[in-house]
Amino acid sequence: MIVVAGEALIDLVPSQQPSPDGPLPALLPRRGGGPYNTAVALGRLGAPTAFCSRVSTDTFGASLLRGLRDGGVDTSLVQRGPEPTTLAVADISPDGSAGYGFYVEGTADRLFTLPAALPEAVRALSLGTCSLVLEPGAGAYEALLRREARRGVFTALDPNIRPGLIPDPDAYRARFRSWLPDLALLKLSEEDALWLAGAGTGRPGAPGTDRAAVLAAAREWLAAGPAAIVLTHGGDGLTVLRRGGGELAVPGERVAVVDTIGAGDTVNAALLHRLDVHGALSYAAVGALGDGDWEDILRFAARAAAVTCSRAGAEPPYAAELAA
Repeated sequence: MIVVAGEALIDLVPSQQPSPDGPLPALLPRRGGGPYNTAVALGRLGAPTAFCSRVSTDTFGASLLRGLRDGGVDTSLVQRGPEPTTLAVADISPDGSAGYGFYVEGTADRLFTLPAALPEAVRALSLGTCSLVLEPGAGAYEALLRREARRGVFTALDPNIRPGLIPDPDAYRARFRSWLPDLALLKLSEEDALWLAGAGTGRPGAPGTDRAAVLAAAREWLAAGPAAIVLTHGGDGLTVLRRGGGELAVPGERVAVVDTIGAGDTVNAALLHRLDVHGALSYAAVGALGDGDWEDILRFAARAAAVTCSRAGAEPPYAAELAA
């Protein structure tokens, strides 16, 4: 089983239809949150998956749980509370990329507490996004990461940087570096990599991306712990850097982009799923993968992300769609 831990929230996505009250678009509620999307994507791909979080008992929270169960995701590790659900207001750019404003004060996912030991059947743990930023829950998620890594669980991190939620960037960057020895897989966008290296804004589509600087930062982080780092380059594809040496890149799959909401989360899920197919949900097994294995894994992830980008909101593909 793969456990995904982190926030579940509601994205308020602008409708493409004009508002009857003026130029502002109507906002449509959609289930979301990086870890939530990752869990749903894994479930749709057929991977045995459980979600570990704190979810509100309000109407939005009930819908979030329903979405997990509909996707075949185990919710037995979900904590519940009366606090409201976090809201994220999406701002869609003309190229389909999304920025977010967050409403997070006093919300349920911030009050996550460290659970008892995860079931013995758990072979991988994935974390990321707001859950590792917003206290007091962030400390509990960090403790979960360290505890499970030290008992041999395969650990994966997608930082998915939201600069507006990080009051002290330098402190967060130092905290990020402290997680590296406990990671088997680090997946991040080149915008996230630049921000974590102190050289970028962290906003998708920001101009001035320096791929050489991204790769240099990734090599430095690789030396600190992970068996592999996967960098995403939007429509340009993905690159993997391996601790044993060597880099491999694959192109993205061309598609008419509706929006990019959930695309990175779909990549995250596709990587974990395909690593599992290759029997590589362990630090040593990742290190033993060859170029052909990684090309298959990265192309699968690129194909899955393209499907998500071809439709509105975080709607990752089902296994049958990718098989076709």
